[in-house]
Formats: sequence, C-alpha cells, structure tokens
Amino acid sequence: MRACVTGRNGEGKSTLLKVIAGRLEPDAGDVVKAPGLKVAFLEQAVPSDRSGTVADIAGSGKYISQMGLDPNAVFNSLSGGMRRRVLLARVLSDEPDLVLLDEPTNHLDVASIEWLESFIRRQTEMAFLFVTHDRAFLKSVATYVYDLDRGVLSGWNCDYRTFLQRKADLQSDEAALWARKAKKLAQEEAWIRQGVKARRTRNQGRVEALRKLRLEFANRRTAIGTSTLKLDTAAASGDRVIKVEGVSFAYGNGAPVVRDFTTDVLRGERIGVIGENGTGKTTLLKLLTGQLAPTAGSVTLGTRVEMAFFDQLHAQLDPESTVKEVVAKDRDAVTVGGVTKHVFAYLADFLFTPERARTPVKALSGGEKARLLLARLFLKPSNLLVMDEPTNDLDVETLELLEEQLLNYKGTLLVVSHDRTFLDNVVTSSYVLAGDGEVRTCAGGYAEASRMLRQVKDDARSVEPSSGGGTVQDRKSVNARKLTYNEKRELDMLPDRIAALEHEIADIETALSDPAIYSRDNARATSMTARLPQVRDELDAAETRWLELSEKV
Repeated sequence: MRACVTGRNGEGKSTLLKVIAGRLEPDAGDVVKAPGLKVAFLEQAVPSDRSGTVADIAGSGKYISQMGLDPNAVFNSLSGGMRRRVLLARVLSDEPDLVLLDEPTNHLDVASIEWLESFIRRQTEMAFLFVTHDRAFLKSVATYVYDLDRGVLSGWNCDYRTFLQRKADLQSDEAALWARKAKKLAQEEAWIRQGVKARRTRNQGRVEALRKLRLEFANRRTAIGTSTLKLDTAAASGDRVIKVEGVSFAYGNGAPVVRDFTTDVLRGERIGVIGENGTGKTTLLKLLTGQLAPTAGSVTLGTRVEMAFFDQLHAQLDPESTVKEVVAKDRDAVTVGGVTKHVFAYLADFLFTPERARTPVKALSGGEKARLLLARLFLKPSNLLVMDEPTNDLDVETLELLEEQLLNYKGTLLVVSHDRTFLDNVVTSSYVLAGDGEVRTCAGGYAEASRMLRQVKDDARSVEPSSGGGTVQDRKSVNARKLTYNEKRELDMLPDRIAALEHEIADIETALSDPAIYSRDNARATSMTARLPQVRDELDAAETRWLELSEKV
C-alpha cells in the first residue's frame, strides 16, 4: 500500500503521523497495530546539529551507497539536502513493515526524489504512509489517499489524479447542498417569526425541525478561507539587475564550487537554480546576492535593486515570537501595496486566524512557518526576489497560489527548488550545476535542465578511461556487437509496447474522471483503479528496458 495524507497546512497531518508512530498519545481512542509490526518514521524537520558521521547515524546498510553518501562524512558538515538523505537512509535501513514519511522530498535533489519514487513503487514488503506537497511525487507514487479536511479523515481508494477530480465534485455537491439548506432555513425563520401560528400543537413538528436545522448550521464544518497571497513590487530596477564577471568560488583549499562564471541577470527574468545536493546551488545564490564574496571575479548589483530573501531553513523566524510579532512587531496594522490593513486581516490572507496569530512560532507546523515567512517577505517591496526552496512544506493550494503570484511578479526572480512541477510552471531559464564547478545556462525549467544534466553525465562517461583501455564509447560499440537476436527483437517491439501502455493509462484516467462511473459500474471502476498503478509500473519498466537496450546500441 502506498497512501498519502492530504490537507491544508495546520490541519494536523504531521500530528496524525506522530500519533500512528507512537510519538504522541491520542486524546481519545486507541491506535491498534498488528502484533510485531515494525514502524519507522521520517520526521519533517532536518536537525541543525547532530554529532557523528554518516555511518554513525545511518548505519552501515546498503542505503548509504544507494543514496550516494560518504559514510565517513561528518553529519554537521552536510547540506540540508544531504542530511535529509542520511535520515532517509537511516529509516529504510531498519527494513520496517510500515514507513511513515513526513515531507520526504523536502531538501532532496531531483535525482534522490526520483530514486525514492522508484524505490517505493518497487516495494512489496513495505507499506508507505506519507505527507508531501510534491505534486509530481504524489502522482507518481500514491495509490490511496487519506484526506484530512476540517478535522475529518476520509479515505479515497484511488490515485492522486483521480482524487483531485472526485474531491472537486464532492465540494461542488456540498456547496449546492448547503445552499439549499440555507434557503430552507431562511424560509422557516420567516415562518417562525409569525408567532402564534407556530406554537399550535399541529405545528410542533415543524418547530422541532427548525431547531434541528439551526443546530446543524451551528455545528457546520465550514471550509477554511482561501489564501490570497499578493506580492508587493517596488519601483522597477535598472535593465541589468546583476552583472557577474569571471566568478569562481571554493571553500578553503577545496575544489571550485563555481568556476569562471559570467552572466547578466536582466530585469523581469525568472531564473531557476537546478542541480543535485552538494553541487553548490545555495552557494551560487549567495554569490549572486552578495552574501558570499567570490574567490575570483566580481558580482555587481544594478541600479535601484531592492532585494527580498526567502531562507529554506526558516532561520529568520524567532521561535519564541508570536505570528503577529513576526509580521508587525508591536504594531496593529501593516502596509502592503500602499494599502494599510489590520495585522489580523493581513494574516488571514495567509490562513492565520486571530487565535493562531497569537501562537508562538515554535508551535507552528512546517507549512505554517513557510506561510509566515512568505507573509513577512511579501510586506517588503522588492524588485529582486530571491527564494531558497520556497515550496518546502506548503500545501498544494498555497503552492499553486504562490506560482500564480510569481508569474505576475513584475520584478526579477532567482529561485532554488527541487519541485519539478513548480520549476516548469514558473521559471523562464535555468542555471544548471552538475558538480564540476561549471554553471551552465538553458532556457526553460526542470524538463530542459534535466536533459542538459543527462547530456553532461553522458559526455563525462564517454571520455572516462576503461579498465581494459579505450573509452566508454569504445565499450558501447563492443556492447552493440554483442546485442543478441532476442534483444534486437525486444528493442524493436518496445516502442509499440510503450505507446500501448501510455494509451491504456490515458483511457483509464479519462474513464475514472467521470464520477458517474462509480454508481453506473462500480465493479469496473474498482478494477480500473487497481489496474492504473500496475500499468504505470509496467510503463516505467518498459521505458527502463528500452533505455538499457538503447545504451548498447
């Protein structure tokens, strides 16, 4: 089973996982587990200080090598993404029966996320229950959805794409139902105000029905408001926002993280910084914004640049301050876009109720902390917005609203993110780091950057010396001559097989998107729901096999 828990930030998704894991005791009820059940839990937070090496923390299991970790590296010296890999390796090394993952993709690079997706899909002995904001991860992995909505947990026996459609239909039906009840309530309230007639014995049933309807409305679980994020853009900067000339940077006597990089960042560009953990993405961001001085070369900010910075580790938040104090200190009003608003009204735009606004930062969920940081960031007029992993912990709805605001932002954007969907939706060009110190540029987002990274790796392999002499390319030629008759035939047939599987997936998704199928032919709907993840796994295996055989050719 591969189940996800969805819901708004602050709904209690992480709390639910902690209760299941035994980290928190429920106020009522029991958590009943199968005898001998082994549960492992990956928490959302990445520890800022933990002594020991990678091997000390993750053990000596196979996952250290699979996650690309150096067992002798000191944990506290690693980046946030590498620390996340260590903790993930630790969780998996116990070979648990049930794995609880709270935002498992946070801080992981795309290569690690894709490895994790593939690992989870292959597992038959482990069950997974996870909370994540990563839409690509959800669509790739989840086969069952638990939706936590206004305190009620409901199960949906379908993948994430189908869940979104069914949930939208349910919300539409719910809104129509309450509209009818509201009309009925208004009619009955008008009737009861007529007085004497309502108190006659034969009308007591109608009076009781009105009382129940009033109670129903009083206990109604109303939907939380919609977040209305809005960026405050300062006056335009000059045409050239940042000029970078021959910049190189290395830590101590180490190899260059950035080598001889020259570029101009122009007004209105939305640039993503993409690469695996440890390749220097945050370092490059700090060089471009003047937080780090280059070892060689120069970085010059253009005229009239007003910068705002989003920190991936939420280091700018005082845990003892309340939400209101973080945004407005001791003031009762804030000014955004030239308009003065009461601080509680402004925080409501970020889904903080007045009660929650008085809560200390240390009591907030990861997603609430991310929203709070955005609330403070958006109060500062800027024309250069620098964001280091802004999508971590945000719920999907807030994430989509953030995307919309960034697309409408009139300034310049520099962003580090491992969220593939976010990058493809927002950025117009990318700086791509492959770990060799060179910063490459490409148009577009993650899809284009990933193709560039694959090409860089292929080029590097093609010039590596082999143990028997010659290059990797020479060995590929030898492999091609060794392609068997059956392999050649399989390679010829795989494109049709892949196309057929893609067609089947499209047909199933189209059929399941029609809510009527569940009442018209529930057996067929159940069968297709079970079949869909199988087809996706078959497609993944076929594509992998095609790549293996193509490598030989």
